[in-house]
Amino acid sequence: MLIKHLDDCKPIPAGDRAVLKEILHPKNDKVNLGFSFSYAKVLPGETSMPHVLEQTEVYYILKGTGRMTIGIESEDVKEKDAIYIPPQMNQYIRNTSEKETLEFLCIVCPEWSAGKEKIIPW
Repeated sequence: MLIKHLDDCKPIPAGDRAVLKEILHPKNDKVNLGFSFSYAKVLPGETSMPHVLEQTEVYYILKGTGRMTIGIESEDVKEKDAIYIPPQMNQYIRNTSEKETLEFLCIVCPEWSAGKEKIIPW
């Protein structure tokens, strides 16, 4: 049985400048998953770097408010929203609060790998 607590997961450098904690990854945790599962946060007033993944991604907002941009579309997001991000789409999220941290879960399918993510400079 594998049980991991978020507080035990170490922050890892995220190319998009979000604070990221990998919760489950098939290669690192030696589990048979077709996806990776992470926790991320964007500090008040901050924006993640635009980036493109080869994989499909889903964000689930746990806390806070933001503005999600996928391609040329932007929408406000809030707690309990799920956001589908198709593969090969330029994406970033902005924390629209000046006081509250934006917290969300990320599911990447198939699992995330550094070689399948491209950071897009502003």
